[in-house]
Amino acid sequence: MQQTATPAVEARSVTKRFGPTTALDDAGIVISEGETHALVGRNGAGKSTLVSILTGLQRPDEGEVLFAGAPAPSVADRDGWRRQVACVYQKSTIIPTLTVAENLFLNRQSGHGPINWRSLRGRARDLLDQYGVDVDAGRLAGELDVEQRQLLEIARALSFGARFIILDEPTARLDGPAIERLFERMRALRAQGVTMMFISHHLEEVYQVCQSVTVFRDARHILTSAVDRLPHDELVAAMTGEAAAGYQARSRTVATGAPVVLSAEKLSLGERYRDVDLTVHAGEIVGLAGSGSSGKIGLAETLVGLLAADAGTVTVNGRTPKPGDVTSTLRAGLGFVPEDRHKEGFVPLLSIAENATLPIAHKLGRFGAVSPALRRARAERMIEDLTIKTTGPSQPVGDLSGGNAQKVVMARALADDPKALVVINPTSGVDVRAKQVLLGAVEDAAERGAGAVLVSDELDDLRICDRVVVMFHGRVVKEVPRGWADAELVAVMEGVSTHDD
Repeated sequence: MQQTATPAVEARSVTKRFGPTTALDDAGIVISEGETHALVGRNGAGKSTLVSILTGLQRPDEGEVLFAGAPAPSVADRDGWRRQVACVYQKSTIIPTLTVAENLFLNRQSGHGPINWRSLRGRARDLLDQYGVDVDAGRLAGELDVEQRQLLEIARALSFGARFIILDEPTARLDGPAIERLFERMRALRAQGVTMMFISHHLEEVYQVCQSVTVFRDARHILTSAVDRLPHDELVAAMTGEAAAGYQARSRTVATGAPVVLSAEKLSLGERYRDVDLTVHAGEIVGLAGSGSSGKIGLAETLVGLLAADAGTVTVNGRTPKPGDVTSTLRAGLGFVPEDRHKEGFVPLLSIAENATLPIAHKLGRFGAVSPALRRARAERMIEDLTIKTTGPSQPVGDLSGGNAQKVVMARALADDPKALVVINPTSGVDVRAKQVLLGAVEDAAERGAGAVLVSDELDDLRICDRVVVMFHGRVVKEVPRGWADAELVAVMEGVSTHDD
């Protein structure tokens, strides 16, 4: 793309290697001042490595970074980097036990002497007002919802003086209305002259909020184009190397009289959900849909024992696990993919083999000792089945891309051939190919006779379900059979229609 002025940000001919792996290979990006520029690519394409270089966390082996035509600060000059660029990561960096004001001005509460708390709260209110963030400066950050924490991170990033912000998968944990509010805030910031790099696996969002897009594939720059000049199919082809279609759900029929493998009866939990009944048969995939306040996540986490219901009963494979006890639920024959893979899905310093075989470690040896050979053999089979891109079973999961780490979480959930499966937002923050593998794994489990509950904010994910149970404000309002239209399902999810037509 021809530039008419000095770019706000430029990475030129950047190469970065980690041992034998080339994470970036002569790649680059040029971002004009005041634009919102998308960076897209499959997991492992090099996006995260570029972010670490653009924020000064990594030094490129070759190439350079420029801000407004001037060389970037040295890696050691952290204050210099903060004045140039800020990143709002998918995983929140807000400290929940501190107030909003303390988070905004952490490590810079005062110049010298004791902290003037009244002045600090006043500075925080001024900053929040400047960027339109409606949050009490004295409130504990842990009490904020996902959307509020994200806006707080954006305000904090801008408070350092940076006019370039990187937004890394900012919509991954937001529902539809919250996403639109975020986009409105991004448009307002752009009107104030803020330059943004937007990373998302949801390509439709690129067309909604970005002016330009850069595609990385296999550690290389593939193309940069104006968004309005790049058709959807060409964007997908640039990312994948071919025109990749969306996941095609398989034709499947649930056997008449199939046993119930997972059920909930009259479950209630505070204000999250009330009087929920749910039945899942062997070989059946049941979707759970609804907005962020619908209660669907709370219900799913109750089914697996992360939460204990105030009333009602959960039954797994004919057994009644101890409420609020994950171990008891897993022993009853349930596999689980949590909502937040970073927090609950894996131990980053442990290897792929160790993470994936945690539920079956007792079966991989005698007298309480795990056989390394058996564990490695089982992990190698999982790596092959789920096409995990890795140097081998001994690689730490923390070193994998997001999509490959999620495949390890799925492998762990399926390790003991569970009779029931609960999967929460399995494709959040992963690329097109990883989505196909993850959804295919759920369908494979159903074909082996497992019953599955699939919770997702993605309509495409829900297409593999035999039926979708829709929740609204803590109650089940409708059950939609397979073959639904987007408009029909979205209307029920958003409360436009909460009864049968």
